[in-house]
Amino acid sequence: MVAEKNLTNHEITIALQGGAVLGPFRGTWSTESLSDVRTLTRDYDAYLQGGKQTRFKYHLHDPDTNVSHSLVISFEHITAIYDRVRLRSNT
Repeated sequence: MVAEKNLTNHEITIALQGGAVLGPFRGTWSTESLSDVRTLTRDYDAYLQGGKQTRFKYHLHDPDTNVSHSLVISFEHITAIYDRVRLRSNT
């Protein structure tokens, strides 16, 4: 497994049953900055593959705007999660 060290900037949009949309929420992930932005999409993917949701609260930290979003969600009511990622290289 390759260690991931690059900073990634995510923009999460959540589609709900009935057509409502939450977001977009910006969140940044790196090995130095803890954020649930990647965990959210991984947990939702596992749920879609038949896993049980065990976590309901996610924190998305955006250091560029100094904002932290707290999402309390039930995957049962979500139809899609769109994760747009902007990558920054170290070069």
